[in-house]
Amino acid sequence: MIEKEIISLWRQGLNKYKLAEIYKSRYNHRIRIIRSEMPNRHKGRYINNYEALAVVEKAILKYLEKENRRNG
Repeated sequence: MIEKEIISLWRQGLNKYKLAEIYKSRYNHRIRIIRSEMPNRHKGRYINNYEALAVVEKAILKYLEKENRRNG
């Protein structure tokens, strides 16, 4: 999930907590796929809700700062 996708979902009305849940599930699913291969079974690390929320909040804050600079 990239920043553009986070911002578009946020602008559609999802709150940051729901976005964090979505981000966490997609991220952990990708890690699960990577870890399913034998050579990579110890690679990667799952994230929790707080880490996902931090990523989402940073993306939203970056977007808002960019909009603020553009408008004012």
